[in-house]
Amino acid sequence: MGYAPHDGGITSWNGSSNGSPPFGGIFDLAGARARLDELDPQLNDPAIWNDPQRAKAVTQEATRLRRVVDGFARIEDDVAGLVELWDMASEADHAELEVEQRRVETALDALYRETLFKGDHADRPAIVTIKPGAGGTESSDWAGMLLRMYQRFGERNGFSVEVLDVVGNDAAPNGVDYAQIIVRGERAFGMLQVEGGVHRLVRVSPFDSQNRRHTSFASVEVMPEIDDAIEVDIDPKDVRVDVYRSSGPGGQSVNTTDSAVRVVYRGGTSDEIVVTCQDGKSQIKNREKAMTVLRSRLWEREEQRRLDEQMKARGDQKAIEWGSQIRSYVLDKQYVKDHRTALMRHDPNDVLDGDIEDLIWAGLEWRAGASGTVEANA
Repeated sequence: MGYAPHDGGITSWNGSSNGSPPFGGIFDLAGARARLDELDPQLNDPAIWNDPQRAKAVTQEATRLRRVVDGFARIEDDVAGLVELWDMASEADHAELEVEQRRVETALDALYRETLFKGDHADRPAIVTIKPGAGGTESSDWAGMLLRMYQRFGERNGFSVEVLDVVGNDAAPNGVDYAQIIVRGERAFGMLQVEGGVHRLVRVSPFDSQNRRHTSFASVEVMPEIDDAIEVDIDPKDVRVDVYRSSGPGGQSVNTTDSAVRVVYRGGTSDEIVVTCQDGKSQIKNREKAMTVLRSRLWEREEQRRLDEQMKARGDQKAIEWGSQIRSYVLDKQYVKDHRTALMRHDPNDVLDGDIEDLIWAGLEWRAGASGTVEANA
């Protein structure tokens, strides 16, 4: 997106001849203004504060939309000024104006990315759960590689990454049979939500003495951390808490005390959810973390049921399948391909070292476009 010098001047955005950017679809400025016109009267109504949760949601949405609308207005003013200065400037001054032009383009890109974050929970921490598929040692090793990829992604972006639970695999030193982490940072869930799905690895297996090519799968689930600020109804009678001796890393005291916690929700029923946490040395803190994950799982379950009902009413179930393969990592041919966006990378080692920002942004753009298509067809 942006504008560029052309024929001795500055053309309008993306070559448009009328001087205004083609912002339809997912960058819908008119829609943002119209939505603000709907939200402002609600915020000015004192009755909204009788429902703090609704007031918070409306305030957050209005703030996000106002940031986009006001930011675009500033960019429009900058562009108008640049066009005027370009026409008056000498060629010697054009280089300086091009520097300013690049600054405005960067601001526009940032504003565009702001529009890609949908929903009320984009700013929340992300709970990422990784599970290997069928395939034993090979799949467990692949799950461990994905765990490291997301940990490295967090480090590269200045996020904090907390390990909640890890179950290792003795046959694969770096592999995991289960892993769950919380990633905290600016827009953590907003960015990582598009990583949810099945990830496929193709490589010559280091565990195969005959050096054969193997295909492995692992699932990644991403949900926002739902804390006490959001009401999730949990009947204490439905919850059983078990404590046991931790088997994970953490030092001698972790492994010699009953610090690990297992929370079972509606055990033995079709609604059963089991959450374990054995990362910390404190049983109390492990219990708090496990309950936070349980709240998040329950919120996610209800949200998924709501989406299922909407999609069923529209006659389209494919768009929300959780088991769909989203990305392939083909190491022996040196490429990574995202099957939703068709974006391909030829540096799989860098990708597995956490360099996945472009894959995430492309996924967010794809998701926003797919969401717009569903809404248009509703």
